[in-house]
Amino acid sequence: MTNPLYHWQESAWQQLQQFGERLPHAILLHGPEGIGKTLFAEHFAQSLLCETPAADGHACGSCLSCGWFSQYSHPDYRRVRPELLDEEESAGVEGEAAESDKKTAKASKAPSKEIVINQIRALTDFMNLSTHRSGRRLIVLYPAEALNVPAANALLKSLEEPSKNTVFVLVTNSLDRLLPTILSRCHKFGMGMPGKEEALAWLKSQKVDDAESWLAQQGGAPLAAYQASQSEGKAELDDFLRQLCKPGPDSSLKIAEKMQKMDMPTTVSWMQRWLYDIFSFKQTGRIRYYPRYQKELAILAGRAGSTELLQAIKSTDERQAIASHPLAAKLFIEDMLLDYSALFH
Repeated sequence: MTNPLYHWQESAWQQLQQFGERLPHAILLHGPEGIGKTLFAEHFAQSLLCETPAADGHACGSCLSCGWFSQYSHPDYRRVRPELLDEEESAGVEGEAAESDKKTAKASKAPSKEIVINQIRALTDFMNLSTHRSGRRLIVLYPAEALNVPAANALLKSLEEPSKNTVFVLVTNSLDRLLPTILSRCHKFGMGMPGKEEALAWLKSQKVDDAESWLAQQGGAPLAAYQASQSEGKAELDDFLRQLCKPGPDSSLKIAEKMQKMDMPTTVSWMQRWLYDIFSFKQTGRIRYYPRYQKELAILAGRAGSTELLQAIKSTDERQAIASHPLAAKLFIEDMLLDYSALFH
């Protein structure tokens, strides 16, 4: 089969192949968001189940096992992720039909953003069955930070007493959001960001206009940059940043009114990057995320104190931890923006 990995993942793939038959029972792939870790994890799982893998470890793509895997129907494979991701994938495949179904199901329960305990419990029966072809059993779980506390504790039991021939592949963007006990039971495997030129070359091959600006906004992560460039939220981001250039109580309330229906973690991440750029310019004269706003960021850096900026960055990081479940979206954004406005007045 055609190697589905990105160019910047080849080195990590070769390192992983060095385990050979001494493969740990649980591998935790970690690294920045937007570099293709989930694709890597699923391709790795397929390669371990493949009946005729290539010499470099890649799955053949043509055996019976690969056929089952490509349809997510392999009897020795389970993928565990939040219900919301399944919903989004279904919508992407079904298009307008999925949109119509969503409208008729508005009253039904919203899909979960967490990995819940019932999903982990369902793995127990799976792990107790004999493997279909007397080979390995693979479980890919992502993002691991989406595990809620009961689910994480239930998973820990499986990691402490792994079933024979069972391999867990966990994926996370944030090691510090996982239980230390889970971290201690996994072999941690870091995946790094591609070089800037390599990332830009890939974005340009995808016909992304202003690739350098998009890459900077996403901290160098090419897949995140591509997704942002195709997102319907581009106009909202530009409007948000323009308003941040003119901080004040009135503009804060105005933005909150407009942004309350946006995805909260995304909105908070925009603020995190903006504050980082102000602080970075104040300290070093460099801007990482929003270089096209250099003039405005420089002015703001001259108006805010370093201590106050550090406190604002810390507070915004704390807000990000609860951004997926704000009690009231509008008030949540108002509070964040009024705190931001106070930095300059």
